[in-house]
Amino acid sequence: MEIYFDNAATTRIDDKVLEFMDKVQREHYGNPSAMHLMGVDAEHYLKAATDIFCRILKCEKDEIIYTSGGTESNNLALIGAALANKRRGMHIITTEIEHGSVGNPIKYLEESGFSVSYVKTDENGVIDAGSLKEIIREDTIMVSVMSVNNEVGSIQPVKEIGEIIKSVNKDILFHVDHVQGFTKIKLIPKDCGIDLLSVSSHKFYGPKGVGALYVKKGTKIMPLMLGGGQQRGMRSGTVNVPGIAAMALAADMGMKEMEERNALFTSIKEAIVNDLKDMEGITFNGGKGTVPNILSITVDGVGAEVMLHALEDKRIYVSSGSACSSHSKKRSGTLAAMGLDDKALRSTIRLSFGKHNSIEQAGIFTETVKDLVPVLRKYQRK
Repeated sequence: MEIYFDNAATTRIDDKVLEFMDKVQREHYGNPSAMHLMGVDAEHYLKAATDIFCRILKCEKDEIIYTSGGTESNNLALIGAALANKRRGMHIITTEIEHGSVGNPIKYLEESGFSVSYVKTDENGVIDAGSLKEIIREDTIMVSVMSVNNEVGSIQPVKEIGEIIKSVNKDILFHVDHVQGFTKIKLIPKDCGIDLLSVSSHKFYGPKGVGALYVKKGTKIMPLMLGGGQQRGMRSGTVNVPGIAAMALAADMGMKEMEERNALFTSIKEAIVNDLKDMEGITFNGGKGTVPNILSITVDGVGAEVMLHALEDKRIYVSSGSACSSHSKKRSGTLAAMGLDDKALRSTIRLSFGKHNSIEQAGIFTETVKDLVPVLRKYQRK
């Protein structure tokens, strides 16, 4: 049996979503900017997709911009908004636990002359919203905080953060990277003071290479893609109609099935924790305030990469953290910010569950871990 516990990195596209995307691609392949009937037909799917996102986010049609995924959405939100608003100030606030698609654009802005402050996190990977107020300055133009951490699953107090920001200065922009949280927790931008919100299709059983950015009406943002002026000039380029239509279907299904999916994730997570909690040298990171589909485990005495490949030999697929940080071989900034030492950083794996997983798979995983860890510890101590 193959067990895929790396759904925070990417999910398997849903069969219905794949079939729908294939139909649109084969039968309705016109350019939505074209004036003829094939173009009008394609535009119909684009409008239908936007209606779905407007219903989910309770926003207006011209507040949605389609992108190539979470990375582009975050880059457009951060760099586009910073450049458009730099006359008001050049101070940005973020956290120490952001994904690289936020962290690296922030570094780029810092190298370009912007000043950046970082909100600290506690041992569970949750930022102290109260301390944010002390960091805000007269020249602060933007705050960026993820809704759900991609490595340990910690849920950030987004609504409280939004209220604090707007109570100090309603003109400060609030960006939320909602890539891991979308279809896992409910978040309505206008209820939380959010001006910019990023989502990515392949995190909720949609196709790769497509995402969306919510931009509150009236928010000044500079486009990063210049060309034919599509999407009100905010993101030029021929729109990926099949991908967007498929992403919207996946989003619609995800919101309708949220409770059912979260119940499954919770049962899998609890089964694994209960089976391994008394095992020597096993620590779970993130505390109770995490989404049900992500579980961070430190296995003392076994390197994360060694554990990952040992499980892979058993056809069990997990991650040594964020897929992006694993690719770059960098240590986890999230776990370091939570206070884990270098030894623990090198021995932590991430499990992330999906709708195709089961309790049976949880049992197979824990029994495999119990068999492997004593052997791997002996091997690594040699």
